Amino acid sequence: MLGVTAAVSMSAQEADFALTDAAADRFAALALKCARQEYPNKLDHVMNGAGEVKSPKALHPAFYGCFDWHSSVHGHWMLVRLLRTHPDMAKAAEIRAVLEENLAPGPLAAEVAYFDQPGRRSFERTYGWAWLLKLAAELKTWDAPEARRWSAALQPLADRVAGAFLDFLPKQTYPIRTGVHPNSAFSLDLALDYARAAKDARLEAAVLDRAQSWFGQDRRGPLAWEPGGEDFLSPCLEEAALMAKVLPRGRFGVWLEGFLPGLPGTLAPARVSDRTDPKIVHLDGLNLSRARALYDLARTFGAKNPRRAALLRSADRHARASLPHLASGSYEGEHWLATFAVRMLEAR
Repeated sequence: MLGVTAAVSMSAQEADFALTDAAADRFAALALKCARQEYPNKLDHVMNGAGEVKSPKALHPAFYGCFDWHSSVHGHWMLVRLLRTHPDMAKAAEIRAVLEENLAPGPLAAEVAYFDQPGRRSFERTYGWAWLLKLAAELKTWDAPEARRWSAALQPLADRVAGAFLDFLPKQTYPIRTGVHPNSAFSLDLALDYARAAKDARLEAAVLDRAQSWFGQDRRGPLAWEPGGEDFLSPCLEEAALMAKVLPRGRFGVWLEGFLPGLPGTLAPARVSDRTDPKIVHLDGLNLSRARALYDLARTFGAKNPRRAALLRSADRHARASLPHLASGSYEGEHWLATFAVRMLEAR
């Protein structure tokens, strides 16, 4: 573990948010380390009989690494994104080898078949679904021969997941406002990215309808109640970041002032007391996802607006609180935090 930690520790320059080829290599190292690592593994697996007592790789030949299915999926998204934006990075060949192996028709057909078995309607709903669509959107919008090949192989699974969203969203009467995986706003945000990239008008309409009906009338979000002790998402900021993509600029400004007046106020980064604890280390993810949402919200204000500057300062404070700790030497954080860091850095 020490070798990995040293390989991905950040220099002072990188801690100042420069996503260079060298930094991309260090982020990729974390996902590559576990992309083929089957154990430890936390399965979300309903067994219909003794014949379904199988290993993670047997159940999920495409997405068995990185501790759980959704972390494997978003690790693949990060690898695709870094390869797309940093084609000359040192680990490019290693990334391509992993993607060729896992984003192939055979393994992905097995993933589709898994979704179609009895008892699987709620498998990875909706966090894992959303990350799968984010991966599909990344490939669909990348005009390169390998991306087109991987995208074609992934499309049946993306279609299956998009269909699951279309089936489920009309039935979900109330949003889930937690700071962990089931958060509805976070999943709608990623699903909307896919719907627009894929020109899927039905899915886009379903997402916009749920966003408006769930969140359109919200006022006075309880930001002071955050964070919870195992949050890696801010319920209030994820909702605001989603609505920034849903509402026209003028309407969004009015909505934001009603929902989070005075943002960012005294919002402070979360303190992470134990990075070897799998739930407490979630708070590093919270700092990174808060920063990403704050950067997104800052863009809704004009360049000379003091609210923009305040949001950017708060985002930078949150980012700096956790960026230096991605490679903690503990698998509990190392298997997933780099994805959150890359999204945050790109938002900045």
